Amino acid sequence: MQTSEEKKKQMMETAELIEAFKAGKQESFDKLVVMYSPQLYRTAYGLLGSKQDAEEVVQDAFVRAFRALNNFRGDSSFETWMHRITINLARNKFHWNRRRGEGLMTSISRVSDDEGEQRDLLFPDDRLRPDFSMENSEIEKQIMNGLSSLPDSLRETMVLRHISDLPYEKIAEQLDCKVGTVKSRLARGRELLREYLISKEIPANEARRRN
Repeated sequence: MQTSEEKKKQMMETAELIEAFKAGKQESFDKLVVMYSPQLYRTAYGLLGSKQDAEEVVQDAFVRAFRALNNFRGDSSFETWMHRITINLARNKFHWNRRRGEGLMTSISRVSDDEGEQRDLLFPDDRLRPDFSMENSEIEKQIMNGLSSLPDSLRETMVLRHISDLPYEKIAEQLDCKVGTVKSRLARGRELLREYLISKEIPANEARRRN
């Protein structure tokens, strides 16, 4: 987790990059991608449980941000804005997968600038990886399955807290609810996840140790 000084520095750098982008220096957007893609990827991966789907959602989120950034007024922080876009896209993708099957979302990695020319968005491949191993063990697979079984509001709150490692206040801002609501959702989400893991004969203390 970032220190308050690191967070302040990042916010100042973000504001400078946004102003540079609005002034016509579109390459500054690539720096925003590098700064924010790891955390957004963790969120998307936690919500979807698929590396490919998470990468596609993050790419699509940055494509949308690229097209809308000139109109970004700063009513919320850039980080909050990007998280909301990512969460909404991941939610749509999650339900799309359930209705139609996986692998149907088209990856978007190129966008048109103001003159209609195509340019690549530079995604730092070596950083777009979860900082935890969720795909190599049956226990971790069941944790992801358990998260997927939760209602949207509980799953998103659990992911933002336990995977994206956001504080209560930031989660409340992302999900447009009160801090008390965040805490009650976490308590309920943990209870349901514990029940799910017990039903799969996975001890709750083992799940906590790995998660």
